[in-house]
Amino acid sequence: MTTVRRESLSDQAARLLLERIQRGEWAIGQKLPGETTLGPQLGVGRSTMREAIRQLAGQGILTSRQGSGIFLQALAPQQDWEALVLRTNIASILEARLAIESEAAALAAERHTAADLGAIREALDRRNVERATIPSRVDADTALHRSIVAASGNPILTELFDTFAERSRDAMIQMLRLSGEPGTDHDQQVHERIVDAVADRDGEVASALSRAHLSALRDAVVGDGDGGAPAES
Repeated sequence: MTTVRRESLSDQAARLLLERIQRGEWAIGQKLPGETTLGPQLGVGRSTMREAIRQLAGQGILTSRQGSGIFLQALAPQQDWEALVLRTNIASILEARLAIESEAAALAAERHTAADLGAIREALDRRNVERATIPSRVDADTALHRSIVAASGNPILTELFDTFAERSRDAMIQMLRLSGEPGTDHDQQVHERIVDAVADRDGEVASALSRAHLSALRDAVVGDGDGGAPAES
């Protein structure tokens, strides 16, 4: 039996459960075992299993019936109107962030202090290790982006970023749960290049890399019709 690695959490458990579903262990409409049964089978605790089930329910694969349990509803994530609205809202937020962060990255490259750069690198390192759960990934990613904006020395840009970050957090978490997309080394390397440009005081490159990253994220959110989304923002 395949088990979840000890350091893995709910998103890995959700993927393993989905693999079992797609291998045909349960038929559409069939009731699944409870958390206390599935958890030990996948090598995770009850709370982690509950979160994994919630993720698959958010994708339309599982459905909860009050007092009856969890039932299999579909074999693949469902693209519905709610997901479309969510995708549109995130795209609008990303467009605003694109304007803010591309300018902030250029200013951060020109103005950052040693303390600013230390905070940015600390946030980058944290982002690399916080991959266990989707909320932790989103929060660590946001902290890195904010540290760069703060290094711009412009409090208005930081205030604007905080406004969009607060509005986008729950939406990004929902989108990542719908897609089941894991954090990737490539995505981390994209952020490392932005940080390196800031550290090198190359405002033009820092701005261009930030713009390219957020543009690609926005385009993926708008253009992916299969319910997927990039790992981070």
